[in-house]
Formats: sequence, C-alpha cells, structure tokens
Amino acid sequence: MRISVIGCGYLGAVHAASMAHLGHDVVGIDVDEAKIASLSVGRAPFFEPGLPEVLESAAASGRLRFTSDFAAAADADIHFVAVGTPQVADGDAADMRFVDAAFSSLLEHVKDGDLIVGKSTVPVGTAARLAELIAEKQPGATLAWNPEFLREGFAVKDTVSPDRLVYGVPDGAAGERATGLLNEVYASAVAAGTPVISTDYATAELVKVSANAFLATKISFINAMAEIAEVTGADVTKLADAIGHDARIGRRFLNAGVGFGGGCLPKDIRAFSARARELGQGDAVRFLDEVDKINLRRRTRVVELVREEAGGLAGVRVGVLGLAFKPHSDDIRDSPALEIAMRLAEAGALVTATDPQAVENARRRAPGLVFADSAEEAVRDADVVLLITEWPEFTALDPVGIGALVAHRTIIDGRNSLDPAAWRAAGWTYRGLGR
Repeated sequence: MRISVIGCGYLGAVHAASMAHLGHDVVGIDVDEAKIASLSVGRAPFFEPGLPEVLESAAASGRLRFTSDFAAAADADIHFVAVGTPQVADGDAADMRFVDAAFSSLLEHVKDGDLIVGKSTVPVGTAARLAELIAEKQPGATLAWNPEFLREGFAVKDTVSPDRLVYGVPDGAAGERATGLLNEVYASAVAAGTPVISTDYATAELVKVSANAFLATKISFINAMAEIAEVTGADVTKLADAIGHDARIGRRFLNAGVGFGGGCLPKDIRAFSARARELGQGDAVRFLDEVDKINLRRRTRVVELVREEAGGLAGVRVGVLGLAFKPHSDDIRDSPALEIAMRLAEAGALVTATDPQAVENARRRAPGLVFADSAEEAVRDADVVLLITEWPEFTALDPVGIGALVAHRTIIDGRNSLDPAAWRAAGWTYRGLGR
C-alpha cells in the first residue's frame, strides 16, 4: 500500500521504517530538515535498538524515503499522523498545535477515498473535531484513530508485532472500509492472530491514555508501598513478588524505585486529568494527581538518601550510573535519573554521571554536570555511588572490582536491581528503596 507518515520523530520514524519493512511504499514527511537529512541516509536521530537496521534495509529496498515537502503525500492513499503532543508550557494540558498544523498541511494534498489515520496521543474529543475539519476541507476522505502502544527500547518489535490493534472509526460503510484498509496495512499482524478492536473515536482515544494511566498508577502504588516499607522494615521487593502471584494483579510494573519518566506517562496522565477537568469530570481522575505526586516524591527520596549516607551534600563526590529515563534508550525527557543528578549538583555535590547512550543528550540539557564515558570512570573516588537507570552494564557490575575504585563503599540502588547480599558481602553499605 502507498503510505505517508506525517511527523518523523520517535513515533513517526519508527512507524515509517516499520511499514516499509512490512512491504508498503512509504514516504515520511517532517518540517525539520535536519531530521529528514539524517533519516534519508539511514541514520536515526535517536537511539532505538533495531531501528538503524530496519531503516537501512527499507531504504535499500526503495520502499522508504523522507522529505519535507507535504506535496509528496499526494501519492499516498493512507496517511498516518504521528506528531508529538507535549505538555503546554503553562499547564498540564496537551499542546495540540503540532497535530492541528499537521492536519492543516496534509489536507491540502489528500484526495477522495484517502484514509487519514491519527496515531498521536490526544485528548478525548480530538478525533471528532478533526473529522469535522476533514468533512469541511475534503469530504471524500475518512478519518480513523489508531493509537500506538510502543515501549521505548522495543518500538520496532511493538510496531511490527503489536499485542493489539485498536481502530477508532466512524459508523457505517466508511468505518467498515477504514477497518478493512487498516487490516491490510497490518496484514501480517492480523494473520498472526493479533486482537483487533474496532470501535468509535472516543474509545480509541481513551484506550491509549487510560492504559498509560493504569500503568502509572501501578508503578506509583508499589512506590507508595515502598514508603511504608521503609519505615516498618519491610521489603517491598518481596511484597511485590507475593502480591504479583495473584493473577488479578500480576508482577509486571510492580518494581519500586525512582518511578516513571519519559515522554509519555508523565505528560499523558497530566493531560488526561486536564481534559477530565474540562469535561467537568475532574473528580473521576483525581487519584492521578496523587499518582503524579508519589512518582515525583521518589526523586526527592533518593536525594535525601544520598544526604543521609554522606552526612550532607556539599562537596560529596557522587558517581551517578544512568541518565536516560529507562535502559535501551537515549531519551532524557522527564528523566528521574537526570533530574536527580541535577538536584544533587545544585545542592553542592560533585556529580560525575554516565550512561551508555544518553550522555550527549544530557550534556545539552545539563552542561554544568561532569560526564564520564564509563561506569568505572564515573565512580572513581566517589563517596556515594547511585544507580538510577538499570542498564545491564550497570546491574552486572562486580561489587568487588568497583569497590577498589571508590573512596567509600556506599551504593544507593534507585531501581532495586542489584543483589543486596552480594554488595554487602563485598563491604558495601547498600540502600534500596523500600528494602
């Protein structure tokens, strides 16, 4: 099928490359010339495992190209809109300027029979509003909403082999046709038995934000339990194992630590709350405000743990392991790791930080920090070692070998990802969260 992808950031670049990998003819369109230039030579402007290989093979096949010219969309029959919806600067709501601009530019080039597919995470009611705009500007085109459920670090796999497909479509024949076209786009996944949920616009929009809200709530729940565990002497990790055996609860996303970050969960739950308030239903999601507060408290708790163990922060040498918000990513958006490193430095600590992929992004955001190329360099002569992003390179560190490099054997495990017994046996003071 002939496909255009509007917006070639994280979501759009992965989607465009994956669609070409699946055999479609794809053009990716973005207003950022530098991004287009990078993608055109097969170089991803961000780190995502598997994406460079898919970009290279798709480009070599002749099925994938990138441009800044919206007119290139005229050759496509299906148009995916995958631009960002960041949080507005002066509030919690989603900033819809980029979505609106993308639709405005795209509608100058769509034709009768075309299908426009929204993939951006948007406030409920957006699709209905945009459908009215399409009916006014190009009544022969149809809108569908197809939310993404990508995990950074696994985005290519999640696009090519999703765990479910959700289509928000209009009623009647137009909706049936839209569903059929999307099933053709995702033919390999549909043939493999991937569940397909075809529904209305509002439900499709809510599926994405409610999924993120649930995951954020689960993470903050176990972190709230960690707060209780810390003052009672309980072990939140064992607690999570125990309740995780209940099939109604499950063990995934019950890992206590510094909490969630990134470009999705934090801003999406805030935007969800803001939209609910606009709809007069703020009480229904008031718990999300506490979810957010619990999450942010964990960052403060880690700073306080460093202060407790070092007897202060001024002049204390801290080796920080991790800057990205999660492993297998270079994404520092709302990263607990980077925020904690910056807070420590602002309080007078001498911070040296490292990350396998996120150092350059962090350097641009926090040029005042000192960065290292390796864990060994970051922790050399440290008074406190702080593990905040659970990269395999960090969780596999030898406590005996690392112990020979530091000034004091004190480690704070911000992800509860280390074996406390092994580190204590090597002479370390080990502090976890809720353990």
